[in-house]
Amino acid sequence: MPSFNLTRRSLLAGLASSLAAPAWAQGEQTASLPAAAAKNATQSKLATRTGVVADRNESAMVTAGSGEAVEGAIAMYEEIVAQGGWRKLPNTKLEKGVKSKAVVQLRERLVREGYLDLETLAGEAISTLDDDVARALKSFQYNHGIYPSGRVDSRTYAALNIPAEQRLFQLTENLARVRGYAEGLGERNILVNIPSLQLETVEGGIVYARHNVVCGKLERPTPTLASKVSDVTFNPYWNAPASIVARDILPKFLEDPGYLDQMQIRVFDGVGGPEIDPRTVDWYSVPPDRYHFRQEPGEHNSLATVKVNFANKFMVYMHDTPHRELFAQNARFESSGCVRVDQVRMFIDWILAGQDGFDEAQFEMITATQETHVMPVRSKIDVRFMYLTAWATEDGRVNFRPDPYRLDGSGFVFGQPEPVAEM
Repeated sequence: MPSFNLTRRSLLAGLASSLAAPAWAQGEQTASLPAAAAKNATQSKLATRTGVVADRNESAMVTAGSGEAVEGAIAMYEEIVAQGGWRKLPNTKLEKGVKSKAVVQLRERLVREGYLDLETLAGEAISTLDDDVARALKSFQYNHGIYPSGRVDSRTYAALNIPAEQRLFQLTENLARVRGYAEGLGERNILVNIPSLQLETVEGGIVYARHNVVCGKLERPTPTLASKVSDVTFNPYWNAPASIVARDILPKFLEDPGYLDQMQIRVFDGVGGPEIDPRTVDWYSVPPDRYHFRQEPGEHNSLATVKVNFANKFMVYMHDTPHRELFAQNARFESSGCVRVDQVRMFIDWILAGQDGFDEAQFEMITATQETHVMPVRSKIDVRFMYLTAWATEDGRVNFRPDPYRLDGSGFVFGQPEPVAEM
């Protein structure tokens, strides 16, 4: 874990050096943005990429020192607010090489949060968007989950103009969450942050890899929780929850009687009971939880090749998906509550690394059989499903995200969020 002494100077250094090495932002979604900015964000380049980042020595979203880091960030933003915050920028698209009075205002804005030194406001090139400003913009974009282009587009413009008071509120609201999620974390852990739509695999407080994830729809939100990985199930059956049976499966079956056969879904008279012919049931008068709907392993299976299990009362897990095209979009609130993981093989290799009876070559061998195989995980790996719209890391970065489930201000830390209507 990195040594850490949080001061305003260390926070500013962390903000300014967010892109010291080539990197991708930690997530983007559009639920809290103005309509025009949301549309632009959805159509823009992918803000996050899955990959190993161990060589960058970056602190994880939540570590033992995260509470202290957020407290330091709160003190810094209290000072910014006390000094009057920052002025609203004009709605002007700016890119490298542009010379404009708006660039002067942009420099002032970036100085306020420490992305640029105060000295940048002097000199003949003050009105030009030069390399220094472009780098600072990339750092800002990285910490706000925006594709790091170094240009002021609609998404960046919207983020730059969120008032300092709102940023201070977010940090204050997330302090209890950070402390709660950090409690009891061991050496190896899996951190899923719902607002940033990313997962970190972490060793000793340092990020090994980041994965794009798909989280719960606004009307079917993903819960927050603390647990430990119990096992990895290859070629899993999918036992459809009654809610999904009622909302999704039965309407499609009633419209197309061949749907269940096509999706290889079998129906049983209760868990472990005899198989029944679904065409003999009056589904308009029978509650959906009366029968057990089970999808067989294979290419149509909703969990695809593998799922990762951990004890929790919400019956959620992490898994592969046959709809991998979803990872290529920025707004990935598309699941019914479970978390789908991009490049799941790399994820499973990390979980099972060093465990007797498994090596990387076995993944394809096991999945090719299409037979269910449960492999207990012997090492201790903590799991956190988190809801962080603001956090500070031990290496000095202060991060912000929108509030898709509208939980800021509610005191929410752990549990099942209430459904929200789509915006």
